[in-house]
Amino acid sequence: MKLICAAIAVFSLASPAQAQIYTWTDGNGHLVVSDHPKNGAPERAYVIPQAESIRTTRSVDTAKSSLYDDLIAFNARAQGVRSDLVRAVMQVESGFNPVARSPKGAMGLMQLMPETMKEFHVTNGFDPAENIRGGVAYLRQLLDKYSNNEVLALAAYNAGPGAVDRYGKAVPPYKETQDYVRKIGNITVQPIQQRGRVIYKITEVIDGQEHIRYSDQRPATGTFTQMGAR
Repeated sequence: MKLICAAIAVFSLASPAQAQIYTWTDGNGHLVVSDHPKNGAPERAYVIPQAESIRTTRSVDTAKSSLYDDLIAFNARAQGVRSDLVRAVMQVESGFNPVARSPKGAMGLMQLMPETMKEFHVTNGFDPAENIRGGVAYLRQLLDKYSNNEVLALAAYNAGPGAVDRYGKAVPPYKETQDYVRKIGNITVQPIQQRGRVIYKITEVIDGQEHIRYSDQRPATGTFTQMGAR
């Protein structure tokens, strides 16, 4: 218990660039989080390209992304999701590393959390076929929830639908989530935009600092920019 509490404190204070966080499951099935590797054995950690908050014990070769073309195309077609959107999510989530694991426990190419894996019957999060199937199905679920609004679906994929709903069905004012949506928007062939509705980019001043959020509801006050729709 002391180890977990101490590790959580370290995790909350240190940025990914300053400290490596290690996770594993103990003999009782409990998640252990520590700033030291298991059994004290040092391991070299590699940064995942486009996903600075994720470390892996294997280097990443993004040129290998073509290995997953067939799986991406098959699952994207089955779920009615743009394949370039799936690819962009995978790139930002894991840098196409099938064994990537985040400090929070997200696993594999599309960084599925244990509860998401359970919901979509993914038994091995490090298996590319299972991981992509579950990740694309989850992305489809989020697109359905937010009326094919890719911006909100991506924000929910990163921060959770609860966070998006708490902020009035808008991108939460979290830098990580806003950067996540922006990065994927820069990667995809087509610009991320609301399908069938107008999206408003809203600038709010909170505690003297500007925060950007997105919504399909025209704000009554504040500064906003109307984005395109199709």
